[in-house]
Amino acid sequence: MRAHMKPSKVVLAYSGGLDTSCAIPWLRETYGCDVVAMVADVGQGDDLEAVRAKALASGASAVFVEDLRLPFVTDFIFPTLQAGAVYEGKYLLGTSMARPLIARRQVEIAQAVGADAVAHGCTGKGNDQVRFELTYKAFAPDLAVIAPWREWQIRSREDAIAYAQAHGVPVPATRQKPYSRDQNLWHLSHEGGVLEDPWAAPPDDLYLLTQDPAKAPAPRLLTIDFEAGVPVALDGQPTGPVELLEALNKLGGLYGIGRVDLVENRLVGMKSRGVYETPGGTILHVAHQELESLALDRQTFHYKQQVALKFAELVYDGLWYTPLREALSAFVESTQRTVTGSVRLRLSAGQCVAVGRKSPYSLYSEELATFGADEVYDQTDSAGFIALFGLPLAVQAKLREKQALAGSRPQTLKDVAGSAGVAGKQRAANE
Repeated sequence: MRAHMKPSKVVLAYSGGLDTSCAIPWLRETYGCDVVAMVADVGQGDDLEAVRAKALASGASAVFVEDLRLPFVTDFIFPTLQAGAVYEGKYLLGTSMARPLIARRQVEIAQAVGADAVAHGCTGKGNDQVRFELTYKAFAPDLAVIAPWREWQIRSREDAIAYAQAHGVPVPATRQKPYSRDQNLWHLSHEGGVLEDPWAAPPDDLYLLTQDPAKAPAPRLLTIDFEAGVPVALDGQPTGPVELLEALNKLGGLYGIGRVDLVENRLVGMKSRGVYETPGGTILHVAHQELESLALDRQTFHYKQQVALKFAELVYDGLWYTPLREALSAFVESTQRTVTGSVRLRLSAGQCVAVGRKSPYSLYSEELATFGADEVYDQTDSAGFIALFGLPLAVQAKLREKQALAGSRPQTLKDVAGSAGVAGKQRAANE
């Protein structure tokens, strides 16, 4: 924030964690402003009334607790699931999807209470600062933005813990376990502490959503039903979006499914190491991909895989509210019209594997695919197809034969460049 600006009222995106716990007293001390806390419930499982009380005790003049679980699943998780978006092949974008939703609601509250600034507790090294602030720009570009981590003298988690303790604010982090965690309905992320050494294995007690796969119960089957690419039922029972994900998180957690240890490329230019737990999300991702393999034609399926890479990059970079993301979502939605059906999955120790899939829009034909006798496919047709498909290769082969007989060979770019150099030298000599 520019030094000459003195906001009178700030709406802070408040989680009750270490950074935002420090932010309320710091904002009041630094700017002398009124601080309104906005707590977003995206399924993190916190005691939100306790979080509200903590914010008030820390100096907030008011606290808004917003239940955003349903829009988080229907408006962010499901469209990203339909896109098949995975960042760098591993990260299912749990934090990335949640931030634009939280920031937009924060802006709406700021406008409703007449605030002239918004604030967040993101560090200056992370991706989340970008995700929050791009959303602010998309909906309220005139609001001032305060990012305490870019202004205060706190330079480490240890400093932040000391600051909070000095101001009587209890925090969940300790010097023994200084992890930075973010949890919502889709995942739980872990960063910091021993994880900052990419050679160090995650401690056994790090994981909170998934148990050790070695302790998993006997394998079990489950079925997920989809309508137009959206999961709607579990084992044949219609289930609401939030309830479905909660149930799958419990099931996946029992089997240790969805653990990812990733060194990723942050948007701000550095590499970071994070450990993610996404049990229910992993199950849905596997199921959705399997159903698409049945219901989408080859060209659409392959092109959609390219779209998924760009979609994941946009979401990771905080560009949810952009024309390109919206256009890609429109394309993805059009591909999902036939992604209706059921997928049967086998859950075992750390594994989720599809063992069956069916759809009324299936493009799979057993009569065509069978290795047994059939009456619908004339195998002699393939000879003509291969002759035409391989025609360019045959033409190239004939040309090589002709050149070999003539004692010549095709010129390469190096040959051409060399010839031009010789000609140039000859001209210079003649002159």
